[in-house]
Amino acid sequence: MSDARQWVKRQPALKNLALLAMRITSPVLGAARPSALLRYPKFFRELTRFRAMGGVARIADFWPCLFDRTIKSSIDTHYFYQAVWAFKHILATAVPVHIDIGSQVNFVGLLTTITRVIFIDIRPLAIAISNYSGLGASIVSLPLRDGSVSSLSSLHVIEHIGLGRYGDPIDPNGSIKAAREIVRVLAPGGRAYISVPIGRPRVQFNGQRVYSVADILSLFHGLNIVEMAMVDASGIFHDDVKPESVHISEIGYGSDFGLGIFCFQRKA
Repeated sequence: MSDARQWVKRQPALKNLALLAMRITSPVLGAARPSALLRYPKFFRELTRFRAMGGVARIADFWPCLFDRTIKSSIDTHYFYQAVWAFKHILATAVPVHIDIGSQVNFVGLLTTITRVIFIDIRPLAIAISNYSGLGASIVSLPLRDGSVSSLSSLHVIEHIGLGRYGDPIDPNGSIKAAREIVRVLAPGGRAYISVPIGRPRVQFNGQRVYSVADILSLFHGLNIVEMAMVDASGIFHDDVKPESVHISEIGYGSDFGLGIFCFQRKA
């Protein structure tokens, strides 16, 4: 199959036809939204109006975007708020080098604007930008010396380890091993920025684990908690919350878990 794809990519006409087919069908097939079929008539009506006003749009260049007309802009509240929160804290510390393990790559890219970043993941990120270097390695076996890291982040990562979702080995103790590695490499006075789903503790195989706050504090035994924030089940962000007061309600909300965002520090 990969050989066939490479062959198509080398044929301009076939490549353009394949891309057109992907763009035309993706609202239905790519997003698994059969309701998109009901939106195509409006697409063609607006195309007709566009052309009647002098606009030029070839059929070969059509790109139906049928679900972007919303009342307000939407965000993934977990990834949005954790990135803002962690970026603010890392910027304030003015560290010369920061280690990130497996976080969302846009966040990693933004960090390179304020410090040198070493990104570690089992799926290496091959990019060429200033202040960036990448290592292909596992969070359960970090290629870092004991007590050598002064600043580290791993956002929305720990909960996946050992569930096989991203190609890592199946391991019921994967998150425990990951947390132990972070504790091991953190230097005296060093900080680790961690986020995980919080709520009713459970394993949602092979998607993720959900933890209680007490679970996370136990996982990172040996580190002090400096600060905690959270996104609740309704998507609302809460800054500087007290760990002992956190409660995620499952009633009346679309989600049944929230996000805990933690700043841990090793005692100097």
